[in-house]
Amino acid sequence: MDWWQALVLGVVEGVTEYLPVSSTGHLILAQRLMRIPSGPAADAYAICIQAGAILAVLGLYWPRVSQMLLGVLGRDRQGLTLAVNIVVAFLPAAVFGVLFDDVIEGYLFGLWPITAAWLVGGLAILAVSHRRQDRFPQAKAGKDLDSLTWRMALVIGLAQCLAMWPGTSRSLVTILAGILTGLSVAGAVEFSFLLGVVTLTAATGFKAMHGGLAMVQAYGWSPILFGFIAAALSAAVAVKWLVGYLNRHSLSIFGLYRLTLAAVMILVLTGGLMP
Repeated sequence: MDWWQALVLGVVEGVTEYLPVSSTGHLILAQRLMRIPSGPAADAYAICIQAGAILAVLGLYWPRVSQMLLGVLGRDRQGLTLAVNIVVAFLPAAVFGVLFDDVIEGYLFGLWPITAAWLVGGLAILAVSHRRQDRFPQAKAGKDLDSLTWRMALVIGLAQCLAMWPGTSRSLVTILAGILTGLSVAGAVEFSFLLGVVTLTAATGFKAMHGGLAMVQAYGWSPILFGFIAAALSAAVAVKWLVGYLNRHSLSIFGLYRLTLAAVMILVLTGGLMP
């Protein structure tokens, strides 16, 4: 892997990780377009550079993270409640991921399954937007994050399991689940990002243990470092933009983007144009 390919993949990861468009799907597509051979090393790289995006959210949401840490130490009751809710939401994906990781990678990491997920996700966004008449993006509509219950957190966690299908988008399903359980869009986005820190850290650690050696042997440390830095910087920009955008607009634009991308991919794949 060349340094510029690592930078491209890092930017793709950072920009798409927290947008409801699927980072894994975009990374697999980018790897194919740049003719990076698929395999354990490429799969591990696509997951491990998520660490950069994790670092970006830790920095942007450090007040909430520190509140949870104080809660665990018994010094902040709301922080403890939020930490417990994060754990509750994380557990379904943790169990599901361990049980079905090999099956998911064996059957769902192709471009056709990813395209199908882009299509279904796009339709879901537009359906929810229409049902709520585009009113749910108002930051003050719905409950704030401090009102989240463990039952609401569990629903969000179960929804997160759907995102193990590449192309679905972890951010998409957790934000939509948060909104549909009664959170404001600001609360749903914040919880999605905080849950992502735990989920992505676990996924990164799991993949590093099982494919990290193959990744380092195939690419060396420099591309990994380039991808990490690019992911961190681009994720920080993307997260700040998304939060501001959703305070004024609906998710509809992402639904239209996903449908357009799925349509293009169907034409490319059926025409045999993909390298």
